[in-house]
Formats: sequence, C-alpha cells, structure tokens
Amino acid sequence: MNNFVFQNPTKIIFGQGTVSQLGKEAAAYGNKALLVYGGGSIKRTGLYDQVLAQLKEHNIEVFELPGVEPNPRLTTVHKGIDICRANGIGFILAVGGGSVIDAAKGIAAGVPYEGDVWDFYVRKAVAQSALPIGTVLTLSATGSEMNGGSVVTHWEENLKLAHLSIHTYPKFSILDPTLTFTVPADQTAYGSVDMMSHVFEQYFSHTADTPLQERLCESILRTVIENAPIAIAKPDDYAARANLMLCGTYALNGGMISVGVTNDWASHGIEHELSAIYDIPHGAGLSIVFPNWMKYVYRERIERFVQYAVRVWDVDPTGKTDDEIALAGIQATRDFFTRIGAPATLSEVGIGDDRLGEMAAKAVRYEPLGQFKKLTKEDVEQIYRMSL
Repeated sequence: MNNFVFQNPTKIIFGQGTVSQLGKEAAAYGNKALLVYGGGSIKRTGLYDQVLAQLKEHNIEVFELPGVEPNPRLTTVHKGIDICRANGIGFILAVGGGSVIDAAKGIAAGVPYEGDVWDFYVRKAVAQSALPIGTVLTLSATGSEMNGGSVVTHWEENLKLAHLSIHTYPKFSILDPTLTFTVPADQTAYGSVDMMSHVFEQYFSHTADTPLQERLCESILRTVIENAPIAIAKPDDYAARANLMLCGTYALNGGMISVGVTNDWASHGIEHELSAIYDIPHGAGLSIVFPNWMKYVYRERIERFVQYAVRVWDVDPTGKTDDEIALAGIQATRDFFTRIGAPATLSEVGIGDDRLGEMAAKAVRYEPLGQFKKLTKEDVEQIYRMSL
C-alpha cells in the first residue's frame, strides 16, 4: 500500500425530504447565490420552486444560470463567471447531475482567478481558491457532489479536460433519492456505468497489499449490479435509488476506495475524446470503451481480473484457466451493460473510424495514458478499433 493523505470536507445530507435543509446550509455562505442548473427538468418536477422557496426564506438573492449542457461547455462556465463578478456573488448552488456540478466548480474556481479558467484544465495554472459551492443532486453517476474534480468541454477545439482541486469540493451536498425517480431509463443506465467505471479505474491497479480497498470496490460494484436493473424497471423504488445514489457518491469521493492505491484513468481519457468530438453521453462512451480496455490489458495483472470475475460476477473457476476466468468476468461486464441498455459499439452511437487517429493522439497529448498499462497513441487507437 502507498502512503496517502485523505481529506474530504464535503458535508453530505442524505435522505428523503432533505431539500428542506437547503436554505439554512446556503445562508452560511452569504446572501447572494448563483443558481446553476440544466434543462427544464427541475421546473417540471417542482424542485426549482422548492429551491427558490428555501433561498427566499433565508433572504438569499438569487441569480440564475440555466441551460448547462450534458458535457458542460467552457462558454457556459465563462458566462457564470461573468454573472458572479458583475453582481458580487459569493456562493454557487448547483442543482442537477454531474455536468451541472462540474460547471459550478469551473465557475467557482474561475471567479477569483485573474486569467482564463481554462488555464486550470490545460495545466497552465493551479487553482488557489474558489467560491463556496453547494449542490442538490438529481442524477446518480459522477460523484461530483463529494469530490473536487470537474470536467469541462472546449467545444470549439473539441477538447474535454479535467481539473482537480481541494478548493472545489462542495461545502455541502443534499442527496434525496426521490429526486432521481424521474430520471429516464437510459440516463439511469449511463449513470450506473459511470459509477462502475469510476470503481474500475481505482480497482485495476498494480499496488499490492490493499485488501480493504479491493473489497470496498467490489461491494460497490455488486451493489450497483443488484440495484440498477431494479431502478430501471421500477423508477420510484426508493431503496434501489438510494443504494445507487450512495454508490455513485462513494465510488469517487477523493479517496475512500482508493487511498494508498495507484489509479489508472486511461479509459476515462479515451472516452473524453469521444464525447469532446461527438457529444455522446459520458456513460454511453464508457460502456463502449471499458470492456475493450479490459480485453486489451488484462494480462498485465491477470490475477486481479481473475479476482474480479470470481468476487464480483461469481464466475466458477473450477476447471478453467486464468485466461478463461478473466475473460468470463470481462464478458459478464459487457453483458450487464447491454442488459441495462447501454451501447456496446461506437457504431451504435453513430461513430465511425474516420477520426480514431486524431482522438488517440489527443488522448496522449501530455503523456502515455494510464498506469495499469501505459498506453501509447497506437494502443489507444487499437482500443478504439476494438470498439467499432
């Protein structure tokens, strides 16, 4: 196990009816708030009215930034920064899923920074401060409600890049599973793939002597596998929605399942190029990429893939070679993604082979991709081709 420091300052307020605590929590951070949200879903469900009532009750003046995209755009982040600066806003409230929260983090880091916030994403600068952020989560997927990471797309340059900072951890996040009852089946599936993929990035590692972290990862994976089909079949099943919501938060909260472990993150880098150019849902891209990454790298540490197959998918190892066991676990992953309605090939989402080389080159723009197996441009392009 590696040395580590784990610090997570986010306050989680979990359970049905917890939106009633929003006003009190937000009031601790000033009397002006930028409300950041996506499309019209929070208005259709009545959540928008609940949020405004809470803020009004606590004498918080509200400015709004609606229309955050599923892959949040840099232009939207810039717009939010301008609103905050023009009106002396000192608090950001994100109501939505990971994309809305990521946009809020970009805004929060960009307001006190004298340069362009994009500098953080292209590694030209590191955030030294940020406005405080609160969140009301409406989609179980990214874990952005309890971590400092954000991903923003520069659409004009077809770049989708991440920024991580201790300053952009939300101060509080309200997690009410009933707010996810109206999430469509496809988005529930993509969110489930996303949280499983976050676990994979931390689980497939060469770090030795980490049994606790491995079993925590495996328990999250098994919980998602058990609950995602229930939530898709019966969207208002509170237990299934609550379990998925907690899985998404624990899967990527800055270290709970990966302290002391060298992470990979190659598959996310590979997928980011897909959604940067083709604007596909992130979870859909991960559903396509991850099983093919697994097939490409599993022999780097086959015993980890054998363990995964046996512990997560209950593959019977009797009479099977390590290769057969590992491949059975990978196939079980692919079959599960398909069963819940996530795509298996690039062709299913309208992507051909004309830009694979370009995407592969961008994926390794800074360095070889990943840690489990360091991937070159040629490796990444091969994984894309396996995904066609």
